[in-house]
Amino acid sequence: MRGSSALALIATLVVAAPAFSQTVAPAAAPADAAAPAAPAATDAQEIVVSGFRASLDSALSQKRTETAAIDSIVAEDLGKFPDSNLAESMQRIPGVALARGDGGEGKNISVRGLGAGFTRVRINGMEGTAQAGASDIYGAQNNGRSFDFNVFPTEIFNGLSVRKTPSADVEEGSLGATVDLTAPKPLAQKKDFVVSATAKGLYNTVSKDVNPRGSLLVSKKFGDGRWGILGSLAYQERNIREVGYSAVDILSSNTNGGFCSPVGAATAVPAIGSKGATATLCYPGDPRASGATALAAYNAVLAARRADAPNTPGSGAFFPRIPRYLNSEQKQTRIGGTATLQFQPDDQTDMSIDLLYSRFHVVRRDNYIEAISFGRSASNNGMPDTAIQSLTLNSLGSVQDASYTGVDVRSEGLVDNFVSTFKQANFNFKHDFTDKLEMTALVGVNKSRLQTKQRFQYYMDAIDKPFTFNYNGNSTPDLGFGFDVSNPTNFNYAAGLADGTVLGGFGFQGAPRYNQTKGMTGEVNLNWKAFDIFTVKAGGQFRRADFTSLSTGYYTADITTKNLPAGVTLSSLSMQIDGVNDLWGHSAPASWASLDPEKLISAYSLDQARTCGVSCGTGLSQVLEEETSGYLMGTFDLQDRLPIGVRGDFGVRFVHTYQFSSAFNPVALASSPTGVTGVFTSANRTYDNWLPSANIVFEPMRSLLLRFSASKVIARPELAALTPSSTINAVTRTASVQNPNLKPISAKTFDAAAEWYFRPGSLLSVAYFHKNISTFIQTVPQVVPFNTLGLPEALLAGSNTGANELFTVSAPSNTPGGKLNGVEVNAQVPFTFLASPFLKNFGVLANYTRVTSKISYITATSNGAVTATTEAALLGLSKNTASGTAYYEDKKFSLRGTINYRDPFLRGVPASPGSDVQVNDSTIYVDASASYNITENVKVLIEGSNLTDEQNRIYIDSNRKDTLFQTRIGRTITLGVTVQL
Repeated sequence: MRGSSALALIATLVVAAPAFSQTVAPAAAPADAAAPAAPAATDAQEIVVSGFRASLDSALSQKRTETAAIDSIVAEDLGKFPDSNLAESMQRIPGVALARGDGGEGKNISVRGLGAGFTRVRINGMEGTAQAGASDIYGAQNNGRSFDFNVFPTEIFNGLSVRKTPSADVEEGSLGATVDLTAPKPLAQKKDFVVSATAKGLYNTVSKDVNPRGSLLVSKKFGDGRWGILGSLAYQERNIREVGYSAVDILSSNTNGGFCSPVGAATAVPAIGSKGATATLCYPGDPRASGATALAAYNAVLAARRADAPNTPGSGAFFPRIPRYLNSEQKQTRIGGTATLQFQPDDQTDMSIDLLYSRFHVVRRDNYIEAISFGRSASNNGMPDTAIQSLTLNSLGSVQDASYTGVDVRSEGLVDNFVSTFKQANFNFKHDFTDKLEMTALVGVNKSRLQTKQRFQYYMDAIDKPFTFNYNGNSTPDLGFGFDVSNPTNFNYAAGLADGTVLGGFGFQGAPRYNQTKGMTGEVNLNWKAFDIFTVKAGGQFRRADFTSLSTGYYTADITTKNLPAGVTLSSLSMQIDGVNDLWGHSAPASWASLDPEKLISAYSLDQARTCGVSCGTGLSQVLEEETSGYLMGTFDLQDRLPIGVRGDFGVRFVHTYQFSSAFNPVALASSPTGVTGVFTSANRTYDNWLPSANIVFEPMRSLLLRFSASKVIARPELAALTPSSTINAVTRTASVQNPNLKPISAKTFDAAAEWYFRPGSLLSVAYFHKNISTFIQTVPQVVPFNTLGLPEALLAGSNTGANELFTVSAPSNTPGGKLNGVEVNAQVPFTFLASPFLKNFGVLANYTRVTSKISYITATSNGAVTATTEAALLGLSKNTASGTAYYEDKKFSLRGTINYRDPFLRGVPASPGSDVQVNDSTIYVDASASYNITENVKVLIEGSNLTDEQNRIYIDSNRKDTLFQTRIGRTITLGVTVQL
């Protein structure tokens, strides 16, 4: 309902007052350089604009002159992007959908239904990668090739463009789009000396903190404008708080051995005599349920059976794996800067050295109060020792309300401390040998590094407690813990018992560790204007990506959970997590006790735990990838030779790829500090690709363009997926096996578009796109016992996890692809045609994209053979996305509001056994901003994001739609001032 209302609203904007396109601009053209004016369609009156409208006009005029389909956003002023986040800005580009991460911050993008892994990003002409950490629900960290835009402050860039159709002179690697980010150049500034400074304060309604944000840019020209220097600096602190509910997973009741049977059940579970179970006890001290209500509830669970498991009792009854309330707090520090030295010794030569740096430091503290028994088997006295007292299942088998006894309750915490840095230096050279021959060259290096300083999980447990679960008609349930969770003395922290009872513990998850990608690019391009209507382009390029990932282990003896030291109590080691009930509700506790991680580390001297690498089965993994390519391309412009305008390009690019990968894999070794050691494994290969492409533009009349494009494209696998490695996480019970022989994803594409520039600064357009994906990469998960993986049991040491525990194992492999089709509708309309001087200052933007696809997914395997498949949409693809912006701008005052809608999209196929998919629900985000020019040089501004307090929800299974995760991030209000000299 909510989504359809948003689409109806935006459709109304498109029909009644056509509008949106933050389109256009090749990255090569500085955003603050003078852009060619779009020809007037109805009159020759000159309209002088500035600010937001000027940025729209500049982008639109550049779009019009391009042969390929390129949409752009340019800065309103120096150091002033239209939005505070690069990814959030790109929502206004047709076909671009935003993927948000922790705290609701824009992280990466999907272009025409193709996610971050299919999109290449270039910074000042060089391919770059940027990784940030994330909570597990958002996929943790990416794997080396994707780009997280939240690493960078927006203020250090002055333009971005999204290239949706390729040309032979643009290097390969994208199925979705090539995004170009550009920093400002000193000789492009209108004044010889420029200073721009901005200071802001941000307030969030959930974190209830005020945080600073500021930027400074200085540019100076020398020598009659022949050379110049420019530097910029941006700084931001932000405290983010996120509260809500998480289920971790939804599992059928049989997965962990089923529930404890009540008195009178036909078959006793656990079996009488097993670990002290009797006819009346699930476990010593833990009674079985009794009475008609409990027996009916238990039998209802057994009677629920899936169609694919008709002989398995309980296979059709679904329960949250770890139902819990969550409180996540982040402290972010983001700093970035650029420095450019530019020299133009004559009118034929331009050279520059560009330096760029960004650092994103995050300390995230997650805390949960949770029922852990539903995620445990009999080895840890989990579900088989939990008794159902009452229960309601819906018609699809999902639990709606229930009461239990014998539930283990955990207070869990996680500290994730990471730093993401990006450094780049590049030299650009351009020279016109004659008026017909031009050469450009680029050479540069960059390094992206995600350093995990600490990832520390800790928990204390309360054993055999009552617990209740009730949806009460909401999308998330109310949880009842049946005892005072704020009292730390109600919990335990001690070494586990011999019978598998867990009494608390901790886990270092591979810290310290890092992912690092070193990039190098060198290229030379020649443009020869053979005739007035025809230009030949040729060039060569060499690129290298050196990806390394280092993880370490710990001596088992140093990280085994031990009893509390003498004189230490849980009260002295604990702290309180409060405020969640006020911010979230749903019967969340007013507060709950949690271990204080710093006190825990100090009490056990965990900061002195000994680390080890290869001797502990861990070490350095590497993927070295080198691409040597060349292209030949022709461009033509028959504008004056035919009755209608015709221009375009055609060409082919050849790419030779060399790949070397290596890793250490664990094997048993009794003398190792962890009982395992690492064995070196490596692989190498080469492969070639021929990639033809063509773009053509017809202009049957001065204001109408018809575009057509066809090409063959590839996107390479994530770098980490190419390592010949296998890893496990005993705490989360997950494992992964990588594949160095993955082939690139390939597709044949076709695009067609019509663009009507019916007035200056105005556009109405529609585009159709088709991609035939012939090869796809899918990560296929299997739920299997650890002891079937062929890995040493020593890897489980200190984790309280048995060798027969179920692990979710994932492995990437090439699978058949599928077809993708879509339509974009886009409009940008300033109301300059109206008679009223006041109404002339208004304008609207709007776009709508509809994408459909069918990809063949593997849903089940057995002994390496595929046993079941299904067809579903591409991961990360929303069928409908839309954006609308209305704005007002005059010489003093500017105001705009934006609404962005995104349909549900798949996060995983398949999901857990019995569930077909994992889905991110639809979202609507509303933002607004206003500014006022106090003087010519001083501007004050106010911005508001997520004004409707939208929440993000992830659910599992396309029919049941059981909530996996839902949180509240709140509204953010920003006040600031900008000074320009």
